[in-house]
Amino acid sequence: MDLQEFFTINSEIAIAFSGGVDSSYLLYAAKRYAKRVTAYYAKSAFQPKFEYEDALKLAKELGADIRVIELDVLCDDLVTANPQNRCYYCKRRIFEAIKKAALSDGYTVLLDGTNASDDINDRPGVKALEELSVLSPLRICGLTKDRIRELSREAGLFTWDKPAYACLATRIRTGEKITAEKLIATETAETYLFSLGFTDFRVRMVGDTAKLQVPAGQLDMILSHREEILSELKKYYSTVVLDLEVR
Repeated sequence: MDLQEFFTINSEIAIAFSGGVDSSYLLYAAKRYAKRVTAYYAKSAFQPKFEYEDALKLAKELGADIRVIELDVLCDDLVTANPQNRCYYCKRRIFEAIKKAALSDGYTVLLDGTNASDDINDRPGVKALEELSVLSPLRICGLTKDRIRELSREAGLFTWDKPAYACLATRIRTGEKITAEKLIATETAETYLFSLGFTDFRVRMVGDTAKLQVPAGQLDMILSHREEILSELKKYYSTVVLDLEVR
């Protein structure tokens, strides 16, 4: 089965839309082949501002309807306790809200952007998707991340080379309570590094320490901007360290 066939069978669909590579291509294909589609963006403290802006921009470029759902994920103790399976509780909350909104709009089929490269055995959130009967057409049709990037580039989507970006909660160690303050510190620190030209990196929070993880090819940039980085990040962290094990 290819996506055209999938959307012939499922012609009226709702898409859980993040503005990332996968869900962006899925929305593009749905606009091309489906009869009716609406994208649903779950806006919460776990998503940085640029992801929200990218989602709105991509939807506008495609002429797609988008509905933004405001969620307070920090009111859920199961999420903020940050257990090993935090992603399950978070995904469950997000997709329940999206599914409710989609049903109110007349949609009975909800899709997400899980692709054929994703290791579903190592993703607690996939269990929540299965429980809520969310379909993953990119995976069903055997589309890998590399193929999706290739097709996105051919389609002219600006997201085609967008780096993978896990939610802000992943920067906080499992078992350490998630708070709004920690998320704000993380987003501010990463936004600052983006402004310096860094890509595909993470600022992990280990207690009060910021642990920088950057590609090996960007280590020289860290040293050249050392003083500026320390000055900025130490507004939010007591210590800033560099993880040399990341490649």
